[in-house]
Amino acid sequence: MPTTTAAHVPDAKSLGMRKNGKQWHAPKSAFRPKAGNSSYATRVKREKAMSAVKATEKMMKDEKEAERQKRISAIKDKRAAKEERIRYEKMAETMHKKRVERLKRKEKRNKMLKS
Repeated sequence: MPTTTAAHVPDAKSLGMRKNGKQWHAPKSAFRPKAGNSSYATRVKREKAMSAVKATEKMMKDEKEAERQKRISAIKDKRAAKEERIRYEKMAETMHKKRVERLKRKEKRNKMLKS
């Protein structure tokens, strides 16, 4: 009859009751300062990696913002063109067609001079 003895595995240490009675709080460990424990080379390596990540993030954010500004400017241009078209249509209702065309050309010349 083979006798196998189970290896005695120590149970997780029971901390018992807390002195202040607040068992619902997470247990705290002693403060162990980590500053000054890492070598200069590891700090430099970590900072270099972080700066590379930040540069990539900044590039991605800039691309996203540029795309957003492009969409905004396209919408503004469309709205301006629509307003101008509506304004010319209103003018055409009251004025003669050739006069409206002359005014359009004149306004475009003025726009080109101003810009």
